[in-house]
Amino acid sequence: MASRPVLTAALTALAPISWGTTYAVTTQFLPPDRPLFTGLMRALPAGLVLLALTRVLPRGAWWWKATVLGALNIGAFFPLLFLSAYRLPGGMASVVGSIGPLFVVGLSAVLLGQRPTARSVLTAAVAAFGVSLVVLKAAGALDSVGVFAALASTASMSTGTVLTKRWGRPDGVGPLALTGWQLTAGGLLMAPVAFLVEGAPPALDGRAVGGYLYLALANTAVAYWLWFRGIGRLSATQVTLLGPLSPLTAAVVGWAALGQALTPLQVAGMALAFGATVAGQIGARPPGRGARPVRHADGSLTPKGARLSAGRP
Repeated sequence: MASRPVLTAALTALAPISWGTTYAVTTQFLPPDRPLFTGLMRALPAGLVLLALTRVLPRGAWWWKATVLGALNIGAFFPLLFLSAYRLPGGMASVVGSIGPLFVVGLSAVLLGQRPTARSVLTAAVAAFGVSLVVLKAAGALDSVGVFAALASTASMSTGTVLTKRWGRPDGVGPLALTGWQLTAGGLLMAPVAFLVEGAPPALDGRAVGGYLYLALANTAVAYWLWFRGIGRLSATQVTLLGPLSPLTAAVVGWAALGQALTPLQVAGMALAFGATVAGQIGARPPGRGARPVRHADGSLTPKGARLSAGRP
């Protein structure tokens, strides 16, 4: 049914839209200057809740696969993202993050055997340019550590997205369990770093508890479940092209809830980025469909690229 990919893309888009509220929640509800503790509180409680709900643990090779994916998508991504945001001025971290689709296009060619198209490269570039118009502000010299952290966080999440697509899921395991594995692994990896760098947890009032509950449940458990569910049903490029919705949502929330002004140039950038995101969904073919079949000597047909299926270990 033609409506199924559209519905899947719409549901997956709720993940980056939710992530776009993180800045407002963090600045308005949470203790200041505790990015690692905030990342830990997002990941580990959410992962443990999902483990309790699904009651499914990894088996065999999936112990190390879940650890690798948890490190890439959560454990390394969160600290690097926060580090870049603290050290780079004027939304530069979001600009670097918006080139994630270009990373995924390249990695998909290597790991999934998906040849990049001019359309996918163009839409990814336009989306990154649109985001830069929204969030980039004039600034002095860039901090080299911040730039490296931003590039590393983007590469980490992009690699995790493509590997999630390549490895698929074990038989009988749903996206909710896979999400719980990754969040738990990522949270456990972050825990010692958070306590070594930031010390003991801060005192929390009611507002902070409410903020952390929102981040752990809606912003992380539900959002990452939708994200990994989308990776299983859409192409990796389709999914990552939804990423620019995060900084766009942050800009809209800042305007609507925090009184931050939007200039005409920012509005134009939002239109460009959103248009590229939509074009990336409309122009893509669902995985496993629409590819030209390969005819073998015995007359049988195999869809092109079937050898590199999403579930291949």
